[in-house]
Amino acid sequence: MNKITLISLLLIFTTLACKKTDDSGADLAPSNLSISTTVGIDGSGNVSFTATATNATYYTFDYGDGQTEVSVTGITTHQYYASGVFTVAVVAKNAGKLTASKSTIVTISVVQGMIWSDEFNTPGLPDPTKWGYDLGGGGWGNNEVQYYTDKADNAIVSDGTLKINLKKENNSGSQYTSARLLSKGKFSFKYGTIEARIKLPAGGGTWPAFWMLGDNISSVSWPACGEIDIMEHVGNQLNKIFSTMHYPGHSGGGGVGSTVVISNATTEFHVYKCEWSAASLKFYVDNVLFYTFSNTGSYPFNQNFFIIMNVAMGGNFGGAVDPAFTSGTMEIDYVRVYQ
Repeated sequence: MNKITLISLLLIFTTLACKKTDDSGADLAPSNLSISTTVGIDGSGNVSFTATATNATYYTFDYGDGQTEVSVTGITTHQYYASGVFTVAVVAKNAGKLTASKSTIVTISVVQGMIWSDEFNTPGLPDPTKWGYDLGGGGWGNNEVQYYTDKADNAIVSDGTLKINLKKENNSGSQYTSARLLSKGKFSFKYGTIEARIKLPAGGGTWPAFWMLGDNISSVSWPACGEIDIMEHVGNQLNKIFSTMHYPGHSGGGGVGSTVVISNATTEFHVYKCEWSAASLKFYVDNVLFYTFSNTGSYPFNQNFFIIMNVAMGGNFGGAVDPAFTSGTMEIDYVRVYQ
């Protein structure tokens, strides 16, 4: 996102009115462009830049992480949200649209700290300061057959884990009950690392998910808000983990993502993780990277997102329901967010 302030624009236009010319009246191109950088040593990812050039009236910075900025003074500070080596391109410009360009390399080491978590150590209903519920049935846009409740039968913390229980039982016309927990209105974040340690339910038709939606869903609706599916699994494709991005033009079955096959998804805990920055979203199972999505400012993945965990049944993705199914549990050891 360009961080051009109104004051900066006014300064640019004022400066442009005073063209620098040679004796013949021709515009003088910017020259002698230099860039200096100071990388913070506190692990925050902050870098200070100073660009100078003769005959320049303003500067554009491309920070190499998908972010850009315009500066009249040539002095800026930018924060990187992930470690890496970034190429920073600076263009010095003048009133006559003449330019000079130069690039430099910055090496960033970001030290992340945990900013939010639920360790599920307090028995009883999920922490109401961290989680709310989506309630009801009606298919949820995917022809699912479960009814979401806020009952302890469907979501309960015990023995150090959260258990989301999918049950075969009638409720308001649905043949199955389950729970869908979300942090909307309680916690959301932009960029960083999110992970959860989860053991998945078994059975044909089960569809557990650990995912996120953009905070602005109420104003722009879906898929304009963006959707980040960190982990999805369907019992009809045992041990196949899906990570998928949804956004305008890529809704429903048109999502962009990848899959990985693991062992013992329904009998052992695994850590499902997403590293999210302005440049990319990287998806892992047990710290093994299997999919990278290249992020840019044109996508809706540069705003705050909230967390969702649920177990659906059947529907367009869950598929055929095993008639012998009676119950299954998605068991979550923890959810943690780092920045």
